[in-house]
Amino acid sequence: MTKHQLTGLDCANCARELELEIRRLDHGETANINYAAQTLTIADTVDLTAVKRILATEGAQLAAQTDAMKQRQQQRRELLVLISAALIFVATLSFQQHLLSGFVFSLYVAAAAISGYTTFIRGLKNLLVWRFTIDTLMTIAMIGAFSIGEWREGALVAILFGINEYLEGFGMRRARQSMNSLLQLAPETATLYNDGDEQVVGLESLKIDDVVIVKAGEKMPTDGVVLTGYCHMNEAAITGEALPVKKTAGVPVYGGAVNQDGTLVVRVTKRYEESAIARIFALVAEAQSQQTPLELAIDKFAKIYTPLILVLAILVVIIPSLITGEWQSWLYQGLAVLIIGCPCALVLSSPIALMAGITRSAKSGVLVKSGVFLEQLAKIQEVVMDKTGTLTKGELEVNATWIAENANKAKLYGLVVKMEGESKHPLAKALLTAASQELTTEITAGSVTTLAGKGLRLEVATTHYFLGNKRLFTPEHWSTTSERAYEAMLADGMTVAILGDETTVLAIFGIRDQLREEASETITALQKNGVKRLTMLTGDNEQSAALMSAEAGLTDYHANLLPEDKVSYIKTAKTTHTVAMIGDGINDAPALATADIGIAMGQGSDAAIEVADVVLMQNHLKRLPIVQGIAHQVQRVIYFNIGIALSLKLIALLLTIPGWLTLWFAILADMGATVIVTLLSLSLLIPGAEEKTLHTTDEA
Repeated sequence: MTKHQLTGLDCANCARELELEIRRLDHGETANINYAAQTLTIADTVDLTAVKRILATEGAQLAAQTDAMKQRQQQRRELLVLISAALIFVATLSFQQHLLSGFVFSLYVAAAAISGYTTFIRGLKNLLVWRFTIDTLMTIAMIGAFSIGEWREGALVAILFGINEYLEGFGMRRARQSMNSLLQLAPETATLYNDGDEQVVGLESLKIDDVVIVKAGEKMPTDGVVLTGYCHMNEAAITGEALPVKKTAGVPVYGGAVNQDGTLVVRVTKRYEESAIARIFALVAEAQSQQTPLELAIDKFAKIYTPLILVLAILVVIIPSLITGEWQSWLYQGLAVLIIGCPCALVLSSPIALMAGITRSAKSGVLVKSGVFLEQLAKIQEVVMDKTGTLTKGELEVNATWIAENANKAKLYGLVVKMEGESKHPLAKALLTAASQELTTEITAGSVTTLAGKGLRLEVATTHYFLGNKRLFTPEHWSTTSERAYEAMLADGMTVAILGDETTVLAIFGIRDQLREEASETITALQKNGVKRLTMLTGDNEQSAALMSAEAGLTDYHANLLPEDKVSYIKTAKTTHTVAMIGDGINDAPALATADIGIAMGQGSDAAIEVADVVLMQNHLKRLPIVQGIAHQVQRVIYFNIGIALSLKLIALLLTIPGWLTLWFAILADMGATVIVTLLSLSLLIPGAEEKTLHTTDEA
């Protein structure tokens, strides 16, 4: 399968018709056109010449066939054509009483032909093969109107339909421009730095451990670590945080961030295609290509809507005419019914709104990987979160220590360094920091094994050492003093790590973490957004979990859980309501994948970010209720759009009962629905007050 970029596709309903045509080709049954993303996905065995010919029937092309300048010229030509047709129409309408009838007819035909010739040609081709699309219906309506002497209304239908299609394309182009402005944040080149020599190269040539220089006003080419220099970096493109962040030697930097002052010499740690900014672009692009269940349902309805309208129009002409004998009057009504057969406003009700919501979320520092997940965010009833590194800062430190009498303290700290030396977990970092402040005996022999949900085991010769939680030890391991020390640390709300061998508890470390400053505010905001339950799942002890839960204002917590216990809880909960899981570590990945929607902290593990559906690019919870609020706005707009699109058409259909429906009202109802749907959807790009004032409380 190959994905091709399209240009010139400005009609949502036309995209669906083109997809059906391409699927009729040999090997084309899996073809898919995504109108929002402007992409065509087809099998490699499909005849591209035939595909190009089909695309050309609607003025669309494969992207390689055109460029941005040609697209803008084409759009200007379309607008000039519509303006010319409108001027001819207005002039004819103003002076028709002073002109010969034949000349008036010619002018109205000219106005209709100028604005609607592409629709007319496509409609005739479809009519010859008995394929009924909106172009077919509009062609029949225009021919019918001129045939029964309604020249003015026939021309008006052609002009307004042309304007309607232009506005439809304009709305989607505006949404795409906002999305593309986000994707244009990547730098185009990098400056290699070697012993004072500078060389400008393309991003694709950068390798890990290359050294680059980034001067004031320049963008970081890819992710790296500062070797020398000092500056303030604007990382809004990556994290959504507008405040500059200080960068000095040893501090990580991200591709796409802007150096506001100073000069940095940076060692490259990731190739550009693996960098944070490249990953953001890939996720945002992918987000456009997935349809939500609601969009799929609308597409299915649109497929049967146009044929149903055609049948209804025929019935409107035949049945009342047979009863009243007024064939011309009811033929006029039937032609008006044909015009409201366009499902464009209905098809547009969702994609522009979703694209706007995803773009706005990304600009706020939250990556939503598809419209499906944006839709799910608005339906969350329970938010489940991990404790360490998610609800808390993950900046742990050892606050209390108990060492067994007669134990070799230096050896014990040496065991800690050996067992935790390779771990990235916040608890491990706290233990290593404590060990670094003590004399230690270096231990080089032995192999370390992870015991899921319990801790670590070190095998040295014939002796086994264990470091982790209480599950690693039996009652026989404990003395009265070790038990008393353990209970005291628990009562003080500490997370406890225990070191022991096969027979005895040798040391106990009390580790304390701090609740994030924004945690309580985030919990309150989520509850205001309609989240009913906020639950903490942690492998930590009961006392520590209870204290942290109460401090944060959570509705529930579950302690002493293994990774599989978290998965089991989420599986049970999601049978009755929509569940979101927030986590940041490798052990959170299974739970993130199990939840209806997984949310990862952007500075968490690669595994967590990979399986998550939503990524908070900055290590900050406050963005979650903001993006959930955006999701609620998008959902409201989509449902309102659907209501407007259907209600205006229903009103027009009801007007046929007393015979009041006119051609101009039918086309205005359709155009009005498209304009309202487009403007409402584009309004979602306007940031709210919270987004404008969003800032972090953490200093880099």
